[in-house]
Amino acid sequence: MLVHELLTPSSTLCNLEGGSKKRTLETVSKLISENQSDMDRTCVFNGLHSREKLGSTGIGDGIAIPHCRLAECKDATGFLIKLESPIDFDAIDRKPVDLIFALVVPEDATSEHLQTLAAIAELFSSEDVREQLRATESNEQLYKTICQLSG
Repeated sequence: MLVHELLTPSSTLCNLEGGSKKRTLETVSKLISENQSDMDRTCVFNGLHSREKLGSTGIGDGIAIPHCRLAECKDATGFLIKLESPIDFDAIDRKPVDLIFALVVPEDATSEHLQTLAAIAELFSSEDVREQLRATESNEQLYKTICQLSG
């Protein structure tokens, strides 16, 4: 599955005020549950938060990929956020995070989950991709940019 296939215009958000890692995960959970009626906000948050307890999903260079597998999830779904200001995400390079790609997949989708995570990480490993996403100023521009870059 291509990265942009996980997103819709309503699942990209530009210039969100994050505040903190926990608050950002709460906001992401709320937004995912609003876009995916089959997923409860609390379940999404608990899944993402539990995964973070195992180790930060901050992969470096200002990128975080919070993710989890949930029984309530029927189809893999993503949510891309560009934060207004970087936040501490306990990233491996200790740098603050300003680009977040949240991923929720069905509980039994182990191989799909790993392949999708790898594709997201590979895409965001490009400095050019990060710079273009950081240059966006609207939800629509963020969505169009990620589609162009991952297509």
